Amino acid sequence: MTSGGAAGPAASLRLIRSDELSGATAQTSGMVRAAAISGDLVGAQSLWMGRTVLPAGVSSGDHHHGESETGIFVVSGTPVFVYRDPVSGEVIRLEPQPGDYVWVPPHVPHREENRSPDLAAVVVIARSTQEAIVVNVSGL
Repeated sequence: MTSGGAAGPAASLRLIRSDELSGATAQTSGMVRAAAISGDLVGAQSLWMGRTVLPAGVSSGDHHHGESETGIFVVSGTPVFVYRDPVSGEVIRLEPQPGDYVWVPPHVPHREENRSPDLAAVVVIARSTQEAIVVNVSGL
């Protein structure tokens, strides 16, 4: 079984090995995103998937993902997802564990925090657009 390579016929399945992920995608300070499935990499029409690593003791910059819905699966570590409730204005902290999922609606500013002093947080991201839309903002 071999990997897929560049974009090609939509009828072909692609295998993307973990060492083939691309760092040539939108980034936010504090975290490292790597694309696995995108329009550029495999010819995806309406999906982006990748991996994000948040090092120990780091918080990301505040950001949102434009029109894209985002699904997040926590692989390892204990990331915290922080956002401001649009009705109450209260800052909310979601604290998933490995195996949990987080849904991020379009245009909602948020950040990721990793309070662990020694363990990176690793998540798998799926987006409803074929590219990783990232809009870095100055606050929640």
